[in-house]
Parts: sequence; C-alpha cells; structure tokens
Amino acid sequence: MESCKSVYDPQEDSTILESCVKQYAKGKVLDIGTGSGIQAVAAAQKSDVKSVLATDIQEGVIKYCKETIKNRKIKFLQSDLFQNIKGKFDLIIFNPPYLPQELKLKDLTLEGGKKGYEVIERFLDEVNNFLNKEGIVLVVFSSLTKKEKVEEFIKNNLLDFEELGKLHIFFEDIYVYLLRKNDFLKKLENKNIKNVKYLTKGHRGLLFTGFRNKKIVIKTKNPKSQAINRIENETKWLKKLNEHKIGPKLLRSENSYFIYEYIGGDFVVDYLEKSGKTKIKKVIKNIFGQMFVLDKLRVDKEEMHHPVKHIIISKDRPYLLDFERTHHVQSPKNVTQFCQFLMGYHIGEILKNKKINIDRKKLIKLAKIYKIKQNNKNFRKIIQIL
Repeated sequence: MESCKSVYDPQEDSTILESCVKQYAKGKVLDIGTGSGIQAVAAAQKSDVKSVLATDIQEGVIKYCKETIKNRKIKFLQSDLFQNIKGKFDLIIFNPPYLPQELKLKDLTLEGGKKGYEVIERFLDEVNNFLNKEGIVLVVFSSLTKKEKVEEFIKNNLLDFEELGKLHIFFEDIYVYLLRKNDFLKKLENKNIKNVKYLTKGHRGLLFTGFRNKKIVIKTKNPKSQAINRIENETKWLKKLNEHKIGPKLLRSENSYFIYEYIGGDFVVDYLEKSGKTKIKKVIKNIFGQMFVLDKLRVDKEEMHHPVKHIIISKDRPYLLDFERTHHVQSPKNVTQFCQFLMGYHIGEILKNKKINIDRKKLIKLAKIYKIKQNNKNFRKIIQIL
C-alpha cells in the first residue's frame, strides 16, 4: 500500500480504523490527521469514492505524503482540524491524538491535550458544519481518553453513535465509533438553522445555540428528565410574558422544542460585581418592575430567591430566563423572593462594596407588608429603599 511510513508508522488504532474505512467510505471523503496516509489511501481505493482530502497539522507530514502517495483522487492540505477546510463531506475520518499530556510524550500524533480528550472535543464541536445530512464520521479513540467524556461530547453535538470495533492492547482499549447526525439536528437543519452548538443543560432542558439570520437559542427536553410537558409550559408562558416585555423574544415553537432570541451578557451576580452604583440601582429597579408585573398577573416564576442563572443583563437591560416552572397562583411571591435574594449575605457584601446600603430590617418589614397587600403603594415603598 502507498503510505509515508517514515513519517508515522501505522499502529493498531490505524489498522482497526482502516478496516472500517474500507467498509464505509463513499462519495467525498475528508481524512483529518492523515499521518501515514493509510486512511486516505484505503478510501481512495474504493470505486464509489469520488475524492479524498487528507489533512494534517504538521507541514512535514503533508510534504512527505505529497511526495510519497501518488493517487489522483487524493489531495493533501495542511490544516489544524477544520481551519483551512471548505465544503461538506459524505465521510469524515479522524484518528486523533488521545494520550494525556501527563505522559510527557510531546508528540502531536499521540498527545491529545491535558486530559487527553481536548482535541476530540474540538473536532466534535465543529464536525457537523462539514458533514452532509446523511454523512457519517469514523473516529478512533482510546479508553485512556475517557470513553464517557467522548460520548458526552458526541451527544452534546446532537450525534448518534455506534461502536463498530474494540481492540484490547496492553493497558488500554481501542474503540472505533460511527457517528451520524441525529433526527433532532436534521430537523433543525431542515429549518435552515445552521451552526448548532451545545450551550448548557439543566435538570429538565438542553440548550443549543444556532444561527438563522441571527444568533438564536434552541431549547429541548433533557432526555434524562422525568418532568412532563415542561417545553409546552415554557413555550406558553414565554409567549404570554413577551406581551408584557418579559423574557427573550419567542421566535418559533414545535412539539419538542422552541426557539428564542439569543441574549448575550452577564448573569446577574457577575453584572453586580463588575458594574457601577448608578447602573446597578437602575437594573435592580427594572428587575423589581418585572417581578411586580408577574405578581399582578398572578404568576409565579419560581427561583427568584436564587436567580443566579435566571437573570441575564445585556446592555444594562435585565432579561428573565427559564420559565419551565412558571404557573398561576393566588398569592405570587416574585417581588418578595427577589427581596430575599438582595438580603443574602453574598449579594449584600457586593452591594455594600458598591456603596449601595440596603436597610435589611426595613426591607424585611416592607416585604411582609407587601406580601399581605400587593399594591402599587406598597411596591413603591420597596423600590424607594434603594
């Protein structure tokens, strides 16, 4: 077989991956981290493969492979993962470096970052943008990389996976996985939503960012959650509260997910720590105003006594996030819960450092009065304490 073995002699991981490439390669193929060129050559030998783009971060590897491998189907390109790559592919092959830096190897062909999985994580974060709708990925990795972390990265990027092979060698297991876009990602891409990236997860929901004319957030149910109808409930309340200028703008909703505008900024505690007195007081009053609107609507948002991930401030304007648990009540407690938040020791210290001194005893007294009679007069007394 044509290869550049003097640059990087194929090991067991390359051999087990090669057997899968021979089985699955078709159409346009991308071989990332080509090394010896073994995977590129294996793919090019198949009649239903149109072209192979073989890349490597090391200039010497590309130079040597160009001189050694002569195949009209194969083109070689120096690139750090997808940095210099354009277009989409039917098969993407990746044999990443996967040994932790702690082994002190100092070899780009073997070392995958401090933990061993950083390079694979970077690859998986970008791969969907270069994969055709029905395309597949073949990736090989070691148990030293931490199999559970690799599978976490795969799921976070809305990919399904299948184990094609496993080989035990001395102190490690070598795995070959086949990856493909899952149905949810295909559904989003059919709606012209591009560049879908994992953002974060909660107990009940998973959040992704995407791009459709502008940056958006997509929220769907966390498959590990046993909660029922949370997506439907949040969609209903976000739509209703948007009418009162509360929450990010709802853009679209389906049975299993909804989309809203992306709000970039700082969560409330971070904002308080980095902003000045005048801006802080204005933002706190704005938040209280939104809490009062919720109270008048007889709606409880929940979590407002500890809203560290429920309020984000963008351009000095606060937005409420996460309406999963929002519900109608006879005696709402949004204003009083936010009073509790401000009376907490940590927040109190932050405000004190900004020369914002809140009379805690007076605020407790006013919150109790407001709780009994939730009207404009009692609400204004709370605001005036600032």
